Amino acid sequence: MVLLSPSVSALRKLLGICEGYAVAHGLRYNVQKSEFLVFKPKGGTVGTVPAVYLYGTELKRTSQFKYLGHWVTEDLSDGVDIERERRSMALAVRCNMLARRFARCTRQVKITLFKAYCQSFYTCSLWVRHSTSTLNTLRVQYNNAFRMLMGLPRYCSASGMLTEARTDGFHAILRKRAASLMRRVCASPNSLLRVVASRLDCPFQYHWVKLHVR
Repeated sequence: MVLLSPSVSALRKLLGICEGYAVAHGLRYNVQKSEFLVFKPKGGTVGTVPAVYLYGTELKRTSQFKYLGHWVTEDLSDGVDIERERRSMALAVRCNMLARRFARCTRQVKITLFKAYCQSFYTCSLWVRHSTSTLNTLRVQYNNAFRMLMGLPRYCSASGMLTEARTDGFHAILRKRAASLMRRVCASPNSLLRVVASRLDCPFQYHWVKLHVR
């Protein structure tokens, strides 16, 4: 679970509530696996941060942590999570495996396999803050993986080969995932989520519009 608070004082109160709940229900949080992170202001730094305790034990401060498979960092950059996706996907390895095992299959079967095994991009709908080069590295890997599986020349047109195969390109996948997340958030029964999604100054709203006006 994750606790979010605007100050260390508020975080201490939330932890106190959690400790009380755990005692009342015969539970106990694992102090060794618990840590806290302080988000840095944009273009700024964070000075000395008071200690935070759980069951009297000081919690370790970290600069990044993995939550539900997604890496969250103190500067709210998505570069670490994009790199996680690039490495975990190992597109070259997957396509090599598919190319070897299904070399005699039809073109359509290979395309179906590619869509099933190489288009996951887990949590890509949350990628809002990142450098162009970081995202391009993953895009190039995606295009090269398709070329490898289909036995196409290394420098053939990426947009042309994907269009001909009726397969989504890298940016098309990002747009669809972002639109899907926005739709689900706006339709959520949670009023807080709907309020955040409807704000014109919402960072994700800005990101969603930017993706669709390229």
